[in-house]
Amino acid sequence: MPRRPKRPCSYPGCPKLTDGRFCEEHAKLEAQRYEKYDRATETKRRYGRAWKRIRDSYAAAHPLCELCLKEGRYVKTEEIHHIKPLSEGGTHARENLIALCKPCHARIHAERGDRWHNR
Repeated sequence: MPRRPKRPCSYPGCPKLTDGRFCEEHAKLEAQRYEKYDRATETKRRYGRAWKRIRDSYAAAHPLCELCLKEGRYVKTEEIHHIKPLSEGGTHARENLIALCKPCHARIHAERGDRWHNR
């Protein structure tokens, strides 16, 4: 199957072609802008330095996506997901975490309907 053609970066004035929404340079800038201006302050408080240490430790212990592994596929871990969301009373406890690849993580959130505030 042929690949999709690249498209221009969505950053104003950037002529670079990319597979995603932004080129590598502007993807980092957009992520920083999102963290600073668009992300809710309650969320910022929940995901601080302690979470990063917990996340990295869990990812090191679980290098493969746990859902894909159950299906016999070996896919590298890219996200650490809270089984019970922090917003619903979940914690950073290891029993509440699962290692996932990006497609599995996106599928879980899409099924829950909580991406882009579509509840």
